[in-house]
Amino acid sequence: MALRDIIILPDKRLRVVSAPIEAVTPAIRRLADDMLETMYEAPGIGLAGIQVAEPLRIVTMDLARKEDEDSAPNPRVFINPEIVARSDELSVYEEGCLSIPEYYGEVERPARVRVRYLDLDGKPHEEDAEGLFATCIQHEIDHLDGVLFVDYLSKLKRDRVLKKFAKAAKRAAAE
Repeated sequence: MALRDIIILPDKRLRVVSAPIEAVTPAIRRLADDMLETMYEAPGIGLAGIQVAEPLRIVTMDLARKEDEDSAPNPRVFINPEIVARSDELSVYEEGCLSIPEYYGEVERPARVRVRYLDLDGKPHEEDAEGLFATCIQHEIDHLDGVLFVDYLSKLKRDRVLKKFAKAAKRAAAE
């Protein structure tokens, strides 16, 4: 396992649509391990492959730490995840993103979704998600499609955060 760098806005790779994974290989399993280690270190509850500069349809997640301080880690890996059903009912969560550090915004999404994915053995699954799980899986699948949570904010808020991160990137490049 190895820590990987998380790419930060305004990196254009965050807008790339990630490619499907053709087969679950040892390299994909290593990537999943690296992503989990990177996610825990950050710390975060979800991470998409593109956030570590791997434009592949893979997501890691662990909601145990967020929902209950006493719960044991529950690392999960979703390969080629896709939303196959959405509820009409919506919910609002305050979202953040490891690629947009220290910025949070309220995002409205379907309250429940059904997600189809492969596990690390290449076995297909379908699962219903609600609450934080539904929000997180939608957020991470958006990453795989080149969509960021700030895209759901008002134009004014989105422009403000994009400008802030562009200025920070210019300052960092000048140093």
